[in-house]
Amino acid sequence: MNQSLPNPTRFHRLRRWSRRALLAAFIAYLGMAIYQAFKPLPEGIGQPMPLRTSNDVALFTDITYLDAAGTRHSDQQVFDEILRLIGQAERLVVLDMFLFNDFTGADAAPSLRPLSAELTHALVDRKRAVPGLQALVITDPINTLYGGMPSKHLDALRAAGVEVVVTDLGKLRAPNPAWSGFWHLCCRWAGNRDSGGWLPSPFGEGKASLRSYLSLLNLNANHRKTLVVDEGDGWTGLVATANPHDGSSAHGNAALRFRGDAALDLLRSERPVVAMSGNAWLTAAVQATAKQSNMAASKGEAQVQVVTEGRIRDALLATVENAKTGDRLDIAVFYFSHRALVKAVIAAQQRGVQARVLLDPNEDAFGRKKNGIPNRQVALELHRAGVPLRWCDTHGEQCHTKMMLKQSTDGPTELIIGSANYTRRNLDDYNLESSARVLADANAGVMQQASRYFEQSWGNTDGRLISVPYANYADDSRLRYWRYRFTEATGLSSF
Repeated sequence: MNQSLPNPTRFHRLRRWSRRALLAAFIAYLGMAIYQAFKPLPEGIGQPMPLRTSNDVALFTDITYLDAAGTRHSDQQVFDEILRLIGQAERLVVLDMFLFNDFTGADAAPSLRPLSAELTHALVDRKRAVPGLQALVITDPINTLYGGMPSKHLDALRAAGVEVVVTDLGKLRAPNPAWSGFWHLCCRWAGNRDSGGWLPSPFGEGKASLRSYLSLLNLNANHRKTLVVDEGDGWTGLVATANPHDGSSAHGNAALRFRGDAALDLLRSERPVVAMSGNAWLTAAVQATAKQSNMAASKGEAQVQVVTEGRIRDALLATVENAKTGDRLDIAVFYFSHRALVKAVIAAQQRGVQARVLLDPNEDAFGRKKNGIPNRQVALELHRAGVPLRWCDTHGEQCHTKMMLKQSTDGPTELIIGSANYTRRNLDDYNLESSARVLADANAGVMQQASRYFEQSWGNTDGRLISVPYANYADDSRLRYWRYRFTEATGLSSF
């Protein structure tokens, strides 16, 4: 009986072509991953801004603490000021906020305020009261699960005549190229639908599509938190660490408000975000930034510089590296993992700078327990180098501020505050970020506010328990330390 045998020539040819196809696919993937990690930034992103003389520079803070009896309290200032500024605007409101939703985890700490609804109502009410007001809200696609579900807040703004821009994150560099190299080839073109999905939402109630999860894994964001409005006959800008997110309403946060030409610089910095997302810039914004503020520069008590993206890293490193023996350097930040900045702080401490670092213990994230990475691992390095360190005493909320304060023995005091955590993803041109750098005399009002804010948190003054010693969250695990180093270097992390 004859039995047909496979044609060996055909089999070898098939195997050869399969290998070539796999090699071509791998080369395409590797090439896309490299390109997405290093591609040019969209035009105007990370542009340098000058130091501007500014008046009425002020710090606003949200502080959650325990009293002597263990009762939880929260003093809230940030969104009170944001709502006030929106409520008096007559010509223009431009708001850029990362989280703008009411998502909460099942086991999250109780929300203090419905911030997303408060902000939505404020914008809608002001637009109705002043129909000629031009209002623009820029936000991150995380608020629609990357197009996978509708947002009642964004829809309400659109219905009221507020322009809404959802940032096109695909134009940004990829902090997680191991995934993004594949995603840009296989999945981005598929888009998403807001009719829901079959998977549980990663952020609370509702369903998410598989495409939402695939988009989430790119791990980049428009992480800015800014506001620009007209106020009187001039312009006011604000950079914050806080989001209009109900699940974040108990977080410790801060915001810096300033007036004059620096506010117009902040407005200019938002135009490239609108452009890269395929939207038109508002007429009122064009008119505002086409001319200098009519506020007299000589009235300012401080100099303010708007810094975005990688310029924030440069400003932070310069501040630390220029600190001299006897200077004081105070840092309060939610995430601290950027290797160059960690090394710079240790070097500053070793040359006689009086450094202090206040960190979030990285224990809670909207009802989910975390493992302390990266802060506990960086804290171990800082502690061993002799840097005094304390932890925020959190109870479900986060110590979400991102602030550096340098008090010099023979020069101006310097303050840097804004959206950017001290991580590779936040500082190395992957996310969109906005911060402000302030130079002023130590006796200037804003520097006194910043100093009091840090001292109260560090020393638990006025009967407020805000921080605890390093030993409370010390972690000397080598496994977790090298896990932090690996995920920081590769981008395979949520920080």
